[in-house]
Amino acid sequence: MSLAVVLVAHGSRDPRAAAATEALARAVSADNPGWDVRTSYLDHSTPQPRQVLASFAGAGHRRTVMVPLLLTAAYHGRVDVPAEITAARAAGVRLDVELADVLGPVAGVVPPLLVDGLLARLGELGGLDALVLTAAGTRNATARLTVVETAAALTARTGLPCEVAYASAAPPLSGDAVRSLRAAGHPRVGLASYFLAPGLLWDATVASARDAGVQVVADPLTDTPALAALVAARVTAAARWTPLYAA
Repeated sequence: MSLAVVLVAHGSRDPRAAAATEALARAVSADNPGWDVRTSYLDHSTPQPRQVLASFAGAGHRRTVMVPLLLTAAYHGRVDVPAEITAARAAGVRLDVELADVLGPVAGVVPPLLVDGLLARLGELGGLDALVLTAAGTRNATARLTVVETAAALTARTGLPCEVAYASAAPPLSGDAVRSLRAAGHPRVGLASYFLAPGLLWDATVASARDAGVQVVADPLTDTPALAALVAARVTAAARWTPLYAA
């Protein structure tokens, strides 16, 4: 039987977000024909993760891997995703579930594929002299540290200074980060998007950066080959583990 994989996205009222998640699922499926890859959402869209788990169990699967489509291990990764597994158990679903790592840094290790994806979206860097890595934002200081770690990895790869910025919950805004870099003598700043999908927060952070004179704006990661490969790597690693949530 094929490997059952549940991709767990945050969900959004913006239809572009679900479209991006579905595109990523198709990319992962195309690269891994022996996998049954399905999408789920914590909020705003359906199906819920618990519903996909029930569907897999009903189809005869005995084990699945859940992949949080999250770039930081903040509240959604620590609380909401495990709660979906608990809810499935309470509803009578009997299925071994292994929970993969988030797609961002884990224990200080920034996945090279994540950096590959960010740089692929930025494209040619020859005309830039600094970067801003903009994320959705979180009040969780540990989660914000992983954004800083990713920015440092971008600097290590490109040789360009890279500041972090957030669309909400924490300063600075992307426009403030762009202005700071330009004031420091870096007139050509590129905006790297630490987002998996477009949405209202991404729109806001892009508008802020453009108001400040950013030169290049990268699209969210969505279904880049590097992101699909990173999801597959998380699945493969998790599939080797003893199930965290045994039936």
